[in-house]
Amino acid sequence: MSKKRGKTNFKLLIITFLIVILTAAIGSLFTSTNTKTLWYEQIKPSITPPNIVFPIVWGILFFLIAISFYFALLKGNKKLVSIVFGINFILNIIWSILYFGLKSPIVAFFEIIVLWISILYMLIFSYKIDKKAGYLLVPYLIWVSFAAVLNYLSIK
Repeated sequence: MSKKRGKTNFKLLIITFLIVILTAAIGSLFTSTNTKTLWYEQIKPSITPPNIVFPIVWGILFFLIAISFYFALLKGNKKLVSIVFGINFILNIIWSILYFGLKSPIVAFFEIIVLWISILYMLIFSYKIDKKAGYLLVPYLIWVSFAAVLNYLSIK
């Protein structure tokens, strides 16, 4: 007996990827231009990975977030799922603006706590809709936990 598989909704999949790519692109406008500055070199903690690690990790994380978003949209209330993910995307961008754009690690630290809470909520919310959608967000939560430590250690 074969298991019937659901069809992929390519339109929805493309939309989720475009939204996540847009989020990443906006955040990188503030991040990429400031990671090689004297300001960042002076405040970055010694446990900070090499700069090359960040785009690789974030590339993987944004891929996982997009897939999670897609799975949650497939099975959940599209409006509610979009709101939960949308709030997180905005908080993700705001952190980049505060930390790198405004060069305010202390304000960014308080914001990253709110971002972390939004990720945890998004993970639990998604898990209740589709377990895969929730599991895909675990690396995001772990990485932002590490980023919060780095953010805290960079406060001078």
